[in-house]
Amino acid sequence: MKRTILGAAILCMGILSTTTTAQAYRSPTLGQDSSSPFMREFGKSLPPIGHVSFCRENPADCKRIGPKRAKVDLTVKRKSDLRAVNDLVNRMVSPVSDMTLYGRIEHWAYPDGKGDCEDYVLLKQRLLIERGWPKSALLITVVRDENKEGHAVLMARTSAGDFLLDNKRPEIMTWNESSYTCSKRQSDRDPRDGVSLTRPGRPPQRATADTGTN
Repeated sequence: MKRTILGAAILCMGILSTTTTAQAYRSPTLGQDSSSPFMREFGKSLPPIGHVSFCRENPADCKRIGPKRAKVDLTVKRKSDLRAVNDLVNRMVSPVSDMTLYGRIEHWAYPDGKGDCEDYVLLKQRLLIERGWPKSALLITVVRDENKEGHAVLMARTSAGDFLLDNKRPEIMTWNESSYTCSKRQSDRDPRDGVSLTRPGRPPQRATADTGTN
């Protein structure tokens, strides 16, 4: 009975976005076609410095595995994967800043009950890979939120668009349905590299998500 109730709760709480036309296409990311659920890339970008350190400490988790540039067919099962993992991790982890946990501004790690936004992302990525998702379809993405503060989300690249898994929201939405400004994301060719999501000529991007307790 408990298993049944939990499963129902996950499906109810972790829903894919059903925004109306008025709500959709809100992202202010320059250089992107806001009517398209798929994002363009604008060349190489520095990866977040926290992820560089994470890869140095966890090299096996940053290896190139599986196909490059994968897009997952968004079947009913795959939708369920996104819902379940997003909801599970959001419930399991409480938001706490890196400064509080580790005494430093930026430290990326798998969360043990507490963590910053990028820690949620790392765990969601790992759990989806364990469910059979290709690594190159699950990209760590740095954005600016509604308060212009750094934030990290997981971008799942699918046949229906690029979806964001966010510790701040139970629903899963395409990038252009969010109000975030997308700065950069993990390369789908090499997980240790980054690519820019804003057109050339924009101000230099920070190498850290500078995420606080988001």
